[in-house]
Amino acid sequence: MSTQWHPYPRRFEILLVPEHVDGRSGPPDAATALRSAVVEATGETGESGYPHYEGGGMVADIDPETRTVEGLLIDGYEVDYGLSARVVDAPAGPDTPGAAEPHTR
Repeated sequence: MSTQWHPYPRRFEILLVPEHVDGRSGPPDAATALRSAVVEATGETGESGYPHYEGGGMVADIDPETRTVEGLLIDGYEVDYGLSARVVDAPAGPDTPGAAEPHTR
């Protein structure tokens, strides 16, 4: 894995949604997703030529400019027909500047 800095986002959230929610107004959210995962850049380029992201059982090549998923495996399998992958900003995590500190006891 490369430690080189890249100009694309380090994290995204991928939402797997039924195609029938595509026509809804506004962006998809976790409430309409059948499954979601926060994926992080591996520092590698995928077979599609776009940055490679992994996390939560999902492996994806994502065009960071258009947020288009160019390739996706979920638990090692391709996505079934009738499902669509959407890319949204990842929720703030502990390593995100300005994120709240985690609660400890």
